[in-house]
Amino acid sequence: MKRYEFILSSRKEIDFLDITKQINELVTKEEIKCGMVNIFIPHTTAGVTINECADPNVINDLKFAFRKLSPKLREYLHSEGNSDAHLSSTLVGCSLNIPIENSSLLLGTWQGVFFCEFDGPRNRKVIVTIY
Repeated sequence: MKRYEFILSSRKEIDFLDITKQINELVTKEEIKCGMVNIFIPHTTAGVTINECADPNVINDLKFAFRKLSPKLREYLHSEGNSDAHLSSTLVGCSLNIPIENSSLLLGTWQGVFFCEFDGPRNRKVIVTIY
């Protein structure tokens, strides 16, 4: 088992960053023929998901939808004013497990791994464990 960390810098309040290449490079480096990779985001206003990486409009649509699903409301009780980001993070989740086959992520043709920022811009940590 091997553990890695890297830092990302989001650019917008809601931002989806394709981290597929970074994750795949770590998996390839370990030369694991068959295994798993876990991607964990240790933040309460960010997450990680798998979605289409071919058409950037998919990500634009997701950003639009999250603004609708998790609006900024005065009625939230959390004093920091970012309850909408906490809600979005909960909807997405903070970790993923992806199978490894022949030292590569076993993703579908159009799938990519996306770090999801909901309270940016910020610097964020990504923890990757390969086993």
